[in-house]
Amino acid sequence: MTRGNQRDRDREKAQKKLASTKNKPTVSGTQLQKEKEAAAEIMRQKQAKALEKKAAEAAAGSSSSSGGGGSASASGKAKK
Repeated sequence: MTRGNQRDRDREKAQKKLASTKNKPTVSGTQLQKEKEAAAEIMRQKQAKALEKKAAEAAAGSSSSSGGGGSASASGKAKK
């Protein structure tokens, strides 16, 4: 047997092995669904926390800017 033929056979064998492993799912459907739900719940919690933080900053910003008088309204126009 020549060396070139051995390379070809090994290459074909490796391709068959890779093709068979690509088609097999690594996680069952129910497990995948549970993982997606867990990730979604974590994202919901992060978003709720971010909204609370944003609301708190807005409340703190509006209460401190009301004492500023005319300068607060001028900066508000500049933001728009």
